[in-house]
Amino acid sequence: MRTLALDDEILLTIDKPARYIGCEVNSVMKDPEKVDIRFAMCFPDVYEIGMSHLGIQILYDMFNSWEDTWCERVYSPWVDLDKIMREKGIPLFALESQEPVKDFDFLGITIQYEMCYTNILQILDLSGIPLLAEEREETHPIVIGGGPCTYNPEPIADFFDIFYIGEGETIYRQLLDLYKEYKRTGITRREFLIQAAGLPGMYVPSLYETAYKEDGTIDSFTPKVEGIPRTVLKQIQMDLTDTYYPRKPIVPFTKITQDRVTLEIQRGCIRGCRFCQAGQLYRPVRERDVEMLKQCAVQMLDSTGQEEISLSSLSSSDYSKLEELVTFLMETCRERMVNISLPSLRIDAFSLDIMGKVQDVKKSSLTFAPEAGSQRLRDVINKGLSEEVILKGAAMAFEGGWTRVKLYFMLGLPTETEEDIRGIAELSNKIAALFFETVPKEKRTGQVQIVTSTSFFIPKPFTPFQWAKMNTKEEFLDKARLTKAAVREQLNQKRIKYNWHEADVSMLEGAFARGDRRLGQVIRKAYEKGCLYDSWSEFFKNDIWLETFEECGLDIDFYTVRERALDEIFPWDFLDCGVSREFLKREWIRAQEGIVTPNCKRQCQGCGAARFGGGICFEKRNAEGEIEDGAAQTLMEYAHLHESKETAGCPEEMILKEMCANDGEGGAQA
Repeated sequence: MRTLALDDEILLTIDKPARYIGCEVNSVMKDPEKVDIRFAMCFPDVYEIGMSHLGIQILYDMFNSWEDTWCERVYSPWVDLDKIMREKGIPLFALESQEPVKDFDFLGITIQYEMCYTNILQILDLSGIPLLAEEREETHPIVIGGGPCTYNPEPIADFFDIFYIGEGETIYRQLLDLYKEYKRTGITRREFLIQAAGLPGMYVPSLYETAYKEDGTIDSFTPKVEGIPRTVLKQIQMDLTDTYYPRKPIVPFTKITQDRVTLEIQRGCIRGCRFCQAGQLYRPVRERDVEMLKQCAVQMLDSTGQEEISLSSLSSSDYSKLEELVTFLMETCRERMVNISLPSLRIDAFSLDIMGKVQDVKKSSLTFAPEAGSQRLRDVINKGLSEEVILKGAAMAFEGGWTRVKLYFMLGLPTETEEDIRGIAELSNKIAALFFETVPKEKRTGQVQIVTSTSFFIPKPFTPFQWAKMNTKEEFLDKARLTKAAVREQLNQKRIKYNWHEADVSMLEGAFARGDRRLGQVIRKAYEKGCLYDSWSEFFKNDIWLETFEECGLDIDFYTVRERALDEIFPWDFLDCGVSREFLKREWIRAQEGIVTPNCKRQCQGCGAARFGGGICFEKRNAEGEIEDGAAQTLMEYAHLHESKETAGCPEEMILKEMCANDGEGGAQA
């Protein structure tokens, strides 16, 4: 008989008790006596945020498809329950069984953003698991981290036994089998971790050590145990069609951030924006088969009763079968009274035509992401979007009946000038003016509204801008004030609403993004002083963070406003995300020269992702946009050469030059 971990008295006194009771539709229950492995899958934020994350849904489905494994879910208790659990000594529990997390075999934590680091310590602390991996014993769960922040895991390395680098579908089965052998043979926890470090994509921080130079930069990063790899290569699922995908996603009892069915249509992005970490980490672009997606959509809608379906991708417009898929969904969803959401579309005639069909009754707002206010700066960041295209897209949107446009920009980009900043306000004004020029007065259904938002640029690992310096807090705020003043100077200022991000949070995120293992002590001390839910502005305690940096003898500016030398060793250099450092360096130099790099469909740039043996790297097209025979074989030969280091000293773009000779406008349009 399942017993709730929280009694009625507690449930009646806390906010949204449905967060903690489990038993949602499509959640999985198993007999704990009939499984070999108990896996607690954690998202270190509140339930409404964590339940919206597709990655956990995929892994939850995969783990529970195995008879020997029961995967359950864990989220960060909200501050009201956190206090009660500490006062009453209630251990953190999994939703499905309501049993303590400390009794599980694994605690898997997905790390989607840097500002959840203190929440990770909350999870460990409330579970009764020692915060430091070195203090854990045989009875404690193996704590494993995954997600985009593991591409620089060093600031939180002390708290994890293992990091899984890459996409979760590939190696977990091998890891769980190794764990079963560990339990059967009775080897020590350390021996298990050493064996786990030999699996592809597995990074065990305790088996590596860092040496520093006098200036605080890294001198070396080396394994402490013979036989474990010096470089950890990311794992990637190349076949996105015949793999795990939840046909019966969990339906929450309470409203969550993204309360809809999510259909992931592809991974990766062809665009190559130089600030975008996801665009580099998820290379190469891989598509799901359209027939599989049609089948999935119907099954998920049938099994959930959801009233909206969203197409998930970094750039949905680039999915080759988008029109066919949307046409199918429109027919299917019309019968079921289901809405279709299409985020991540480029604003062009094709995309607006699709949006117009989907939103033929109610025109919600459209989102443009110019990122920079001037064409010069858009070239620097390789946005691949001209002002002409932006204005043409806005005009078509207004003609199509939209009246509300959201614009997203960044402040503090490399080489930014005052002219670039003023360009944000000027572009916003041009778009507002375009409404009055485009839509006759008698056809206007409402007033135009332009919502212009700026965030502060944060350099991230494995991007061409990983060498760049951040602006200081004062510089960020000055630039936000300049933007606001420039908006007020515009003729259509009353039609423009301007918002900007918090500078303090951005500075801390910047430190964590490129930080090293020394930051672990800062994170732990800040947590012990009460820092929690740092991504929530009402709980962020900047003064405590700055105080803690000082107490630990570390300068936050060392991690943020300092520009890196091209040959500096980064904390993440022992990881291989598939994109070579030489490619990123080349793009950093091109950025400073304002040179645009064509997208992957127009011309292969030899980034290194071809080694994975599939995706867009193998889709060599002729002038008619047709995939040419023999392209895959050529790329396989390139991948072999790359791996065997036979091309040492030979620039990758030269190796691929002949291969890409026919990749022109035809390929781009395919």
